[in-house]
Amino acid sequence: AQSADAALRGQSEQHLQQLRDHDHYQFVSSLTSELCDDSKPIDTRRLAGLILKNELDAKDEARKNALVQKWVELSPEQRGNMKERLLCALGAQVTEVGKVAAQVIAKIAGIEIPRRLWPDLVQKLLQNMSADQSQHVHFGSLKLCTLETLGYVCEELTDNVASLEQAEVNSILTAVVQGMQKEEPNPDVRHAATCALLNAVEFASVNFENESEQKYIMQMIFECTQSPDSRTRKAAFECVVAIAGAYYPKLLPYMNDLYMISCKAIRSDEEAVALQSIEVWCTIAEEEIAILDEADDETGDSASGCHNIIKGAAPHLVPVLLETLTRQEEDQLQDEGSWDVAMAGATCLGLVANTLGDDVVPLVWPYVQENIGKPDWRFREAATMAFGAILEGPAGATLAPLVNMALQFLLNAMNDTNLNVKDTTAWTIGRICAELHGPDLDYSVVNPQNLPSIVGVMLQNMNSEPVIAEKVCYVLHNLSTGYEDFEGDSSPLSAYFQPTVQALLEAANKPASAGSAKLRYHAYEALNEVIRCSTKDTAAMVVQMIPLMIGKLQETLQMSVQTPEEREKQNELQGLLCSVLQVVIQKLSSIDSDATKVSLVAFSDQLMTLFLQVFACRSATVHEEALLAVGALVNAMGEDFIKYMDALIPYIETGLQNFAEYQVCTETVEVVGDLCRGLGPAIAPYCDKIMALLLNDLQAPALHRSVKPSILSCFGDIALAIEGTFEKYLPYALSMLQSAAVLSVQTQQQQTASGELDEDMVDYNNALRNGILEAYSGLFQGFKNSRQHLAAFHEHARGIIAFIEKVCEDPERDSAVTKNVVWVLGDLADSLESCGPFFSEKPFYQNFLMECKNNQTLAETAQWAMERISMRIR
Repeated sequence: AQSADAALRGQSEQHLQQLRDHDHYQFVSSLTSELCDDSKPIDTRRLAGLILKNELDAKDEARKNALVQKWVELSPEQRGNMKERLLCALGAQVTEVGKVAAQVIAKIAGIEIPRRLWPDLVQKLLQNMSADQSQHVHFGSLKLCTLETLGYVCEELTDNVASLEQAEVNSILTAVVQGMQKEEPNPDVRHAATCALLNAVEFASVNFENESEQKYIMQMIFECTQSPDSRTRKAAFECVVAIAGAYYPKLLPYMNDLYMISCKAIRSDEEAVALQSIEVWCTIAEEEIAILDEADDETGDSASGCHNIIKGAAPHLVPVLLETLTRQEEDQLQDEGSWDVAMAGATCLGLVANTLGDDVVPLVWPYVQENIGKPDWRFREAATMAFGAILEGPAGATLAPLVNMALQFLLNAMNDTNLNVKDTTAWTIGRICAELHGPDLDYSVVNPQNLPSIVGVMLQNMNSEPVIAEKVCYVLHNLSTGYEDFEGDSSPLSAYFQPTVQALLEAANKPASAGSAKLRYHAYEALNEVIRCSTKDTAAMVVQMIPLMIGKLQETLQMSVQTPEEREKQNELQGLLCSVLQVVIQKLSSIDSDATKVSLVAFSDQLMTLFLQVFACRSATVHEEALLAVGALVNAMGEDFIKYMDALIPYIETGLQNFAEYQVCTETVEVVGDLCRGLGPAIAPYCDKIMALLLNDLQAPALHRSVKPSILSCFGDIALAIEGTFEKYLPYALSMLQSAAVLSVQTQQQQTASGELDEDMVDYNNALRNGILEAYSGLFQGFKNSRQHLAAFHEHARGIIAFIEKVCEDPERDSAVTKNVVWVLGDLADSLESCGPFFSEKPFYQNFLMECKNNQTLAETAQWAMERISMRIR
């Protein structure tokens, strides 16, 4: 399978595939034998291990589950035989074989330990660490590979921390920390032990509650930060980063030592180590920002859980970070993925600014003033970067006077001879527009006096190198956003609309050979924002964008597409053009002008013809953007869109069955909602097929779960549109909603029982609840005028109210869920005349609605819901 002969290689791969398909045990057993056989060449052993590892895990969730099932279905004897051979391979003569075996063992452990199928693995690994050195010819290799195995096992079990007993965790930590000691003669072993600790940090919560164990672990880490081996120093700082994230409250006693060793590393160690040292402070700052934000959200008070580590360290830390800013790579703009000490220092400085607020300004502003005009470009760029980094965090009123002083200097610096200075200057001006510009701000630094200069300098620099033009797009994007809520038919930017649009289009049209692939994206994104934030006086120019974009989209359909690269280029351009058309349609349909809407509708045939041709290209990205544009057109045309439905519906059906590209499926569901709102009862003839597909989607295990809340909500959209005609779908819809409600409550209970908050699961459960509640609201409103059909809801009403009670008990429900609960309570009481007894059984609604009446945005709806319920109870 590794032969240079393509025919032989293909034949071998075919034999391997046949064995995999027809005899799974024989296949994995043969791979294990090959890996563990000292007489075989190292290359084949390495390949056998890699294939074996891939037979135990996969990125695709469905394939991973299938592989796990295959392994678990093997007999205990079959699995045991392979595991014993793999454990022996950890001490192989060739260390690389042991390292591969370590990865395979960890994959098996990830499957078996949570299922209690390998209870003695940790014990066996620890025996390797305490083995008699004289009895193992390759003891150094055994120890090294065993430590790697322990680390990999912990990594595999990160999402299953409870699967290791505390005694096992204690033993792992003891073995790992012993391997980290400075007396360890083998630098590879010490490095492996430090990496193993990094993977074990998540498991050490009990140990970090024990002061002596905590101190010993930290002592070992600090010692490793002074190791002669830079790999170990880097891994040690990675451990500190992990500990800062997992056990922030425990850091305070170690901060003096941590400051000393990290600042030394930042100033004088190799770049990889210095970067991790900076990351320590980034992580501490992020933890404190999260604590402070949470305290502000909940009480408006300062946070008792915040140790103010950054505040205490800032007078000493900030100068160290400022020093890093002049360590730029000279060609950093040419290397797209570059990340150096200067960039890391600037990022950390930004986080410090977010933590300290106004207190960061006197620490940084003198540095800016001193260095921004120096002859050496490194200092000019560093000073500009420092200023840009602190623009988020301090109060606008504190920053505004400084920006007013600096803005003209920055605009002049856009003529700097050094590209790095120009790039950072444009980024800083963009940050100023993002943070300190808007009509509702008392301290907006963009005003009628300096706006002409800002726009003029930016348009002039749109012809600079692509990397500079990208930042100019960023400035124009943020400058436009600042006028988003400008009241009136004209904004200060209206006078610059035409030249700005023209400059952005010219930038987007630059040939790809000019290094402008990213520029095209940024130019179209900025163009979208300029259009979105435009006012009524520019509507005629916005209308002119339609034929222009139509022409460009038609050109893409005629492009020669021979290679995957050409196909990707076509797809990207079509997606960008469809997104512009979506924004144009939305903007024109929002303007209160009959003439504007007539102009828009006049292009509808051309637009739909193009969108349908784009759908035929079968690209997920383009499909998604074109769907969004179609949704905008539906909202603009309303019932007049019906003439396109026969041509569109096949693509709706295809989108609803696109499980692989689930974002497309989500957007298709959203478009169905747009069609329901736009067409009303006229969509009824298409609903049989749509409902069948939606119901199938909900039951499909292969469909990503994030799509399903949107589908539930869509039931409500369809019911609102076709009202009583929805009756034939009602039993299926109610059954699905009931199942979803049970799942939501179970998820809530599991979160409560575990005692650990899974943010992703909380967000998903809130999305699921919103989908359920929006569906119920739509159903109640849709059937409100069909009293004879409402009887079907009666048997479900008690369950709906019980579900809502559970939702109201959850402190993690978000504001959208709370709002939807109020609406459903009101809609249910408004629609079902006989629901009074159900509310009498569940009086929770009284306190809930009283709380909502104290919320300004919900007060009126809560009052209405309370009145509806009171009416039914009486």
